[in-house]
Amino acid sequence: MELKEIYDQVSKRYGSVAKSSTGHYEQAIAKAFGYTEEELAGVPEGANLGLSCGNPVALARLREGETVIDLGSGAGFDVFTAAKRVGLTGKAIGVDMNKNMIDKANANKAHTTASNVLFIESAITSIALPDSTADCIISNCVINLVPAVEKQLAFNEIFRLLKPGGRVAISDILARKEFTEEMKKNISLYVGCVAGASQVSEYDAFLKNAGFNGILVADSKNDLNVYRTAAEDKPSTSGIDAIREEQDALFCCSAETRKTCCKLDEKESCCGTKTSTCACQTRTSSMGDEAKTMASRLDIRDLNEWAGSFHVYAVKPTTI
Repeated sequence: MELKEIYDQVSKRYGSVAKSSTGHYEQAIAKAFGYTEEELAGVPEGANLGLSCGNPVALARLREGETVIDLGSGAGFDVFTAAKRVGLTGKAIGVDMNKNMIDKANANKAHTTASNVLFIESAITSIALPDSTADCIISNCVINLVPAVEKQLAFNEIFRLLKPGGRVAISDILARKEFTEEMKKNISLYVGCVAGASQVSEYDAFLKNAGFNGILVADSKNDLNVYRTAAEDKPSTSGIDAIREEQDALFCCSAETRKTCCKLDEKESCCGTKTSTCACQTRTSSMGDEAKTMASRLDIRDLNEWAGSFHVYAVKPTTI
């Protein structure tokens, strides 16, 4: 896959995710990867988009007064959690390349009193912040989305932004064995945080090449199949949602494509047009959708056989 194609597809997919969330799936995913009820209750509604593969805030051991940067901050889930840990004397900065995500995060911020939170629209390989800005940098299931040829740039940027003695705490999906060529070329699996996953040895090398010490890359042993099972366990819709889904099928889609049809609202007919027919759009996908893709198209029933959720921790030396 070409570099531009990867970034375009990742941006398109996550820009779409930023516009919707249902609650049940997102909560189930967060709990499966270590978030507590208290943490979930402490973030604005809509901040949790069900995109986690771990809890880097728990790994980071943040302290009062620290500055923390979240790479690939999405709607602000980990930023708002981190902001509570560092307190008003600290600062929590979210960085995301997707404008829809930044807009969503700022909208969520408007519903809080979090004066120590800032969101920046930027690629995580080059961020307009000074050297030695942060005491800690976190990231949650995002670095695997950076194309292989630019992954080292992301780790170099992390190193640059950390203060001497600063630490990086990452939750990410890493490969347990070499992917097939078919898997590597599947863009759906790539944007689903699977096909772009590095090997453990590669991750270790990225950190060492950037200059880090005290490197720990540990398998969390969490079950990646939760992405699929959580989607399957989602409660059925009722009331107005059920009516709209019937309208989607009637006015938008054939039987083969109705599952990807867009939602109606009270003011407009399907896809934002004023007509009774329209071209179907691709509905927001979740990591559960990508897990199903692996199962159905590539005959891969157990995600854990191929990849895992890993905790990654490293320290920037105090002297270089």
